[in-house]
Amino acid sequence: MQPDSLLQKLRNGELVYGTCLIARSPLWFNAIKGAKLDFVFLDTEHVPANREDLSLSCQHLRDMGVTPVVRVPQPDPFLACQALDAGARGIVAPYIESAAQVRALAGAVKYRPLKGEKLDDLLSGREVLTDEMRRYLDGFNRGNLLIANIESAPAIRNLDGILAEPGLDGVFIGPHDLSVSLGVPEQYDHPDFERAVATIVTKVRAAGKHVGIQFWMGPEIQLKWIKLGLNMVIHSNDLTLFKLMLENDISAIRNGAVR
Repeated sequence: MQPDSLLQKLRNGELVYGTCLIARSPLWFNAIKGAKLDFVFLDTEHVPANREDLSLSCQHLRDMGVTPVVRVPQPDPFLACQALDAGARGIVAPYIESAAQVRALAGAVKYRPLKGEKLDDLLSGREVLTDEMRRYLDGFNRGNLLIANIESAPAIRNLDGILAEPGLDGVFIGPHDLSVSLGVPEQYDHPDFERAVATIVTKVRAAGKHVGIQFWMGPEIQLKWIKLGLNMVIHSNDLTLFKLMLENDISAIRNGAVR
């Protein structure tokens, strides 16, 4: 896998496809080969995972030619660096609501291994990189993506400033938390929710950045937002797909057995 393969596909205007994996067994990774995924979303915000397991998962995916994208537990540059050290190529930062949060995370994702006062000076504009340092950092961080989770009403209010940050590559919409923040919990067909998603997708694409939304229901919802401009498909997760398939199959068996 080329280190910048996912980023290059996005820059080329391609739709990219992924899913979320909760289980960390290599057997689960092998099971997704037929889906021809571009990336896999590994969540460490809501899913318990230690650093060793995360690293093994990232390395296994990279060996398969699939880009590992990791959501860190909170928007913390040090946690972002840890995930990159583990083998992540993309960092998803949860519940972003300000441009300042994005700027700090960009320091970790785009300027690693710089830290401390030197990094602060670069991010604030008090210092400019030399050509040599720019080449080094661009090579060191080649292919790294910074993705902000936009999942609240304040985030939408501040979206223009968030999208203006040059280190941000894209946005993942968090439908569950967004619906709760909007006061319409889990009402994914509510006009307020649909209007909010449409606003996010339109603004992100107009800013020249990339946008995805994770839905665990049928593919028709993904297709709906693709028509509006969504270009990163994050379809469901292993636990939900297994649960739905199991429930449907057992129900069909029961119905057939009582006839």
